[in-house]
Amino acid sequence: MMRPVVCGVLAMVLAASPEMAQTRAKAPLSAPAKSLADYSEAMENLAEAASPAVVQILVQRVAPVGQGDSQRMGFVSEQEATGSGVIVDPAGYIVTNAHVVQNARRIEVKVLRMDEKGQAPHGHVLPAKLVGLDRQVDIAVLKIEGTNLPTLSFLNSDTLRQGRLVMALGSPLGLQNTLTHGVVSATLRQLKPESPMVYIQTDAPINPGNSGGPLLDIEGKIVGINTMIYSESGGNEGIGFAIPANLAKDVYQKLRKDGRVRRGAIGVLPEAITPALASGLGLDRDSGVILSDVAPHGAADAAGLQPGDVLISIDGKPIREVRDLALTVFQRSPGDELKIVFQRGKEEMTKTVAVLERKNEPSLLADQASYEAALVRELGILAVTVDEKVTAILTDLRRLSGVAVAAVPAEYAGLNPGLVAGDVIYEVNTKAIASLDELKAAVKEQKKSDAVVLLVERMGQLIYVTATLE
Repeated sequence: MMRPVVCGVLAMVLAASPEMAQTRAKAPLSAPAKSLADYSEAMENLAEAASPAVVQILVQRVAPVGQGDSQRMGFVSEQEATGSGVIVDPAGYIVTNAHVVQNARRIEVKVLRMDEKGQAPHGHVLPAKLVGLDRQVDIAVLKIEGTNLPTLSFLNSDTLRQGRLVMALGSPLGLQNTLTHGVVSATLRQLKPESPMVYIQTDAPINPGNSGGPLLDIEGKIVGINTMIYSESGGNEGIGFAIPANLAKDVYQKLRKDGRVRRGAIGVLPEAITPALASGLGLDRDSGVILSDVAPHGAADAAGLQPGDVLISIDGKPIREVRDLALTVFQRSPGDELKIVFQRGKEEMTKTVAVLERKNEPSLLADQASYEAALVRELGILAVTVDEKVTAILTDLRRLSGVAVAAVPAEYAGLNPGLVAGDVIYEVNTKAIASLDELKAAVKEQKKSDAVVLLVERMGQLIYVTATLE
């Protein structure tokens, strides 16, 4: 019923006399109409200015063939995927999501280019190199060859307020250079209580393929990096999330400099103050953050903090919730110092606390593993030889030679006998293993259905892990 009505309206407009059209053209725009026209023009200008710096990312990776038995057996095929990214340096540095490029065998970037003046922009494909990635924040940095490339800059996301107009640029469902718009629904959305990560929530339509692209304000500044959606259908339902610009910029700078992100800790266990807790401990406030534990010989202990101290601020920023402390420490690097103001009894005190590097973080091992070189298919793991880089992550190992499990790829999880990231393999059927090559060779020597016994260190203890090769 709708189509005939629309056609009828079009027919009436087309049949109108030239005098009517001229009269309408001369009629002045009302104030609301002019505002809409100005808004439309601003959107057009923003799209024209920002689009050349937003790229489509083309990835080839290994992925499971299907579900059920085929996935359990580790049958895989090479598949293609797409995502988005944004050029943040004229020398060709690109920020995107880690999940877009992790385990990639080949990465290419399609940039918009105009070869001649007045020509419509078209895609130009360039090879890209992975500089580094951080799975915890979900940021990766790529590099393409080029000079004087168009770029976008980061906004100070601490200034972001709920309700601000934002635009998402990217390649949803492979459709390059797609612009959608909406507002900031929330500025600091914590999705998991145990995680320090917070996100910008937006209703700007975001779909698969937008991952890694920028969320922009009306001045074309990067508000955040689009990373995920909440959806029951698999498509946009108005609940999208972006990594805040300040966090994305910080990770980008660290990855560009060192190829990895070193995270710190101060050795405290914070808890939220509740009315019951405040009453029982005789506190003069019924909300905030209290330290329930301070690790012996840790940074906070060395600075003089104690269990029962109530946090007031860190570097001038109020600490109202546990996540405020977690996010502050999460964004700092080992060697940084924090000025912590706290209350002990009735007295307000200030201490300077050094941020120390986290130890025994198995998730960091994945950054040391090159997918193809590290894959031990028979065991369903990515592994690396224990060296000085590994022992810097896994401290106090029982032996100085072995092979560390860096990750368990989903596509080979069905072949994994129970190994987890952070395990260190010392022996295969009593044969000492000192390198990844020796592990691969030892496993290949085993016949199908042979029992394989691995001597493994896990969390400081030696255990046996048995496997039957398929």
